[in-house]
Amino acid sequence: MRKILIFLLLVVLFALVSVGGVLAQPSQAISLDNLVTAINIGNIGPQNILTQAILNAVKSGVPATTIVLLLLLPAVATFIAAARNIVGVRGFGIFLPAALSVVFVAIGPILGISLFLLIVTISTLVRVTLRKLKLRLQYLPRMSLILWFVVVGVLSVFFALPVLNFPDITQVSVFAVLILALLSEDFTRVQMGKSARTAIELTGETLILALISYLFLTFKSIQEIALLNPEAFLLSVFAIDLLLSRYSGLRLLEIWRFRKLIFLK
Repeated sequence: MRKILIFLLLVVLFALVSVGGVLAQPSQAISLDNLVTAINIGNIGPQNILTQAILNAVKSGVPATTIVLLLLLPAVATFIAAARNIVGVRGFGIFLPAALSVVFVAIGPILGISLFLLIVTISTLVRVTLRKLKLRLQYLPRMSLILWFVVVGVLSVFFALPVLNFPDITQVSVFAVLILALLSEDFTRVQMGKSARTAIELTGETLILALISYLFLTFKSIQEIALLNPEAFLLSVFAIDLLLSRYSGLRLLEIWRFRKLIFLK
C-alpha cells in the first residue's frame, strides 16, 4: 500500500510540474523586483524593519528571487519536518529534500529528477559492487571513489544532452549540478545498512518531499506573501516549528498501519 501511494503521488506531482500552470515563469523575476520596489513602507519600526532591508537590498541590485528563496527555505524545512513528524514520511532527512527542491528551481524539475535518479543509481551500484568485491576501503576514500563515478556519470549526461538537442542547455546552473553531485555522499551514507526495498522507498519519498517543496518555492502567491510580509511570515514559521516540537503522538501513517488495533472494539 505504501509503495502504491508513493507511485501515485510521484505521478501526480510530476504531472503538475510538467504542466507548470501554477509555477513561476522566467519573467517572474522582473515582476518580483517591481513588486518590492513598489512597497510603501511608511514609518520604519520593528514591525517592518526587515521589509525595509529587503527594499534596500533590491534597490542595490540583489535579485528579489534570491531573497524570496531564502525567506521560503525555513518554511520548506518546516514542511518537511511536519511531513516526517506528523504524517510519517521518511525520506533522506530534512536537508536532502530541501536541497533537492532548490536544485529543481535552479535547473528545472525534469533534468533535476533525472540527475537525482542517476546519482542515486550510480552511488548505489558502486556501493554494492565494492561490497561484493570485498574491498577494504576506509570510509572517506570509499566516498571519494563513489563521487568519482558520480561525476563521470553526470559528465556523460551533459555530453549527451547537446546530441539529443536538449532545450535550454545553456541555462543549466553549474552550481546546482555540483550541489547535486556532492549530495551523493549523503545519499550513500543514509542508504548504508538498509535493504534495496527500503532504499527505493526512501528515494521515492524524498522525491515527493522535494517536488512538493519545489511547487511551494515557485508558487507566485506564496512568494508575494513572503516578500510583502517577511516579518509575519518568518514569525509564523517559527511558531509552527515550536508547535511541531511539542507533538509526540502517533504519525498518520502509523495510525493507518495499526488502524485495526487502534480502532478495535
